[in-house]
Amino acid sequence: MTPRTAAAISIARPIIGEEEKRQVLEVLDSGVLIAGRRVAEFEAAFAAYIGVPHAVATSSGSSALQVAMLALGIGPGDRVVTTPFTFAASSNAVIHAGAIPVFVDVDPETCNLDPGAVEDQLRRGGVRAILAVHLYGLPADIVTLRSLADRYGVLLIEDCAQAHGAASSGRRVGSFGEAAIFSFYPTKNMTTGEGGMLTTADPAVARRARLLVDPRGEAEYAYEVVGFNFRMTEMAGAMGTVQLAALEGRNRQRREHARRLTEGLRGLSWLSLPVEPDGLHHVYHQYTVRVRQGRDALIAHLASAGIGARVYYPSLVTQTPAYRRLSLDGIYPNALRLTGEVLSLPVHPSLGEDDLARIVSAVREFSGGQR
Repeated sequence: MTPRTAAAISIARPIIGEEEKRQVLEVLDSGVLIAGRRVAEFEAAFAAYIGVPHAVATSSGSSALQVAMLALGIGPGDRVVTTPFTFAASSNAVIHAGAIPVFVDVDPETCNLDPGAVEDQLRRGGVRAILAVHLYGLPADIVTLRSLADRYGVLLIEDCAQAHGAASSGRRVGSFGEAAIFSFYPTKNMTTGEGGMLTTADPAVARRARLLVDPRGEAEYAYEVVGFNFRMTEMAGAMGTVQLAALEGRNRQRREHARRLTEGLRGLSWLSLPVEPDGLHHVYHQYTVRVRQGRDALIAHLASAGIGARVYYPSLVTQTPAYRRLSLDGIYPNALRLTGEVLSLPVHPSLGEDDLARIVSAVREFSGGQR
């Protein structure tokens, strides 16, 4: 086993360079701290990167989700099909809009929405929108979901909080839906400390989103909507522009690290490795394996070797106390099985060759105790 004195390998590590620090200090010296030129520059750069005409910066990914719902006119009584296997922010935004999340099962290989389960709900009628989450950095089957949305006349919203730079059929996620959101939380593939972004091709959606983010509107004190204060800071905007410029290179590092892990872990009968279906470009926000037996023992084994590993997610959203009180539970066998098997291993760009070798060695060492 790797000696306990070896440096710990964390599950995630934000990368903040000297240029980000320099830009933030320039903002602080300027005295303009809230949603000014730096945020506007970041919005323009991010929209161009995703391939859409509009991007609206927000205070977080969660606030971007809430704004997306309201900007699209989703409200009381509307039904939104989504996944129970993700962070609760997705369905929370649906509920905050007064709408009803309709949970369906996921594909057990990709961990993303099962288009067949989505279509089953669409056939029943009464659905207003599909909220697709691109989990762990792997795009959902967004081409099929886009086709279903068009066929059944519903909206498509993308939650790209874990998928900055991911793509399907050569087109970046965040450009398929009527609206999409991104998070810049510290552990994401790029960060602004905290912050989010809404992307859209629809100018009317973009305008409504801006009014919701900053209700001061185009004329001071002439409020057009009952909005929020979800503005991004200038410090975050300055960081975001620098982080965006580095994103592709860091995603390449994540993909190379994932390749090395897959190469080293292939062939273990008790372990399923991440997949990348044809046409999809995975950016490995997480390198998530499935452990068929002994997951808790493996986590303890890795911890003793100084390797951070985490379970995202140990329960379905519908199993949490808040959602049980809302009586929104259902039967999702694939998603439920995943909660007992998934385990994320370190894959972030700060890892070195020795770190990757340690991770592979520790997992393979544990395999000796598997049947």
